[in-house]
Amino acid sequence: ENGAGKSTTMKLILGMTSPDSGSISVFGHAGCSAKDREDIGVVFDELPFSQTLFVSHLGRIMKGIYQNWDQKQYEEYLQKFALPDKKELKDFSRGMKMKLAIAAAMAHHPRLLLLDEATSGLDPIVRNEILDLFQEFIQDERNSILLSTHITSDLERVADYITFLHQGRVLMSNSKDELLLSHRVLRCGLDRFAFLNQSDVLGFRKSGVGVEALVRYDSTRPHAYDGCVLDPATLEDIMLFSIKGEGRGSKM
Repeated sequence: ENGAGKSTTMKLILGMTSPDSGSISVFGHAGCSAKDREDIGVVFDELPFSQTLFVSHLGRIMKGIYQNWDQKQYEEYLQKFALPDKKELKDFSRGMKMKLAIAAAMAHHPRLLLLDEATSGLDPIVRNEILDLFQEFIQDERNSILLSTHITSDLERVADYITFLHQGRVLMSNSKDELLLSHRVLRCGLDRFAFLNQSDVLGFRKSGVGVEALVRYDSTRPHAYDGCVLDPATLEDIMLFSIKGEGRGSKM
């Protein structure tokens, strides 16, 4: 959700703010050094560059910041994303600004990408192209991406692991496949719901005709859900029930 702590987590990793407790390791050691930042590409939810720049100006500036800046690759991204060099950044749409931020983040050959809502504001076709680009990036197993997003379909497509932040705390963290395999959306009548093992129920909603619930599915007890309808859970189901359903989050 907005305000859950996603952007703060990114800033903590980069050393832009200090944690109240705990510790952070980057590339296997504590803290984030100037050398580490050479290997990190960052996209924030707002474009951090001067709004009076042109994209060619930005390329020259970034070349002076990153030792591994690849001007040719930057220009290839500009062409791929159809970004003009005849407009100041202030005249770019939100989608154009996000594409420019992604181009700048990837043009210095980082090992880690930190992406804060990087696909928001993009139309479905461009979003699909960006996700393809991210999947190509992580084909090299030395590379990783930390992506924060509200678009759960993007996570279902590209993520290996999911961490769900709620009110500044980790509500759940697991592999995507494990989360999807171990949860089901259950529907049944009120009477039948009363006889379910409540330790399996992670959140539910009651209506006048029955109950819809998120359950931790146990394939070794196939008869535990007799009289109920079970459907596969999406990441959106898991997240919504965890924060909106009755009894939410108590066993996650």
